[in-house]
Amino acid sequence: MQSIFHLAFHVRDLQLSRQFYGDLLGCEEGRSTDTWVDFNFFGHQLSLHLGEPFSVSNTGKVGEHNVPMPHFGVILEMSDWVVLRDRLLKGQVQFVLPPSIRFPGEPGEQATMFFLDSASNPIEIKGFTDLQGVYAQL
Repeated sequence: MQSIFHLAFHVRDLQLSRQFYGDLLGCEEGRSTDTWVDFNFFGHQLSLHLGEPFSVSNTGKVGEHNVPMPHFGVILEMSDWVVLRDRLLKGQVQFVLPPSIRFPGEPGEQATMFFLDSASNPIEIKGFTDLQGVYAQL
């Protein structure tokens, strides 16, 4: 069974969110009103609603890093991850955790990067050379 994931969350400013998700990340804008806007986030639906974003703390222990919790993101093929990484570097995004390779040489080896959107919601983008490795046992 295949599906499209839907996630709705708060942002403080729809115009800044449009610049971040649309202009910087390259996500296509969908429906909107004066209080929310939808984006096609790499094939999944994000609904950004005006309000106060969720509380975040760096409490997710992964390897040697504490990552922001909660967070959301997407898993891309490595070639697409590299294109997005380069776009974010060119856009001078401030990374919470800069682009790097996690679990090198192990099952589930992946590229990862963490950054914040315009409302400080944390996003992780992962890249895999083989998407079959997404669920590999460590």
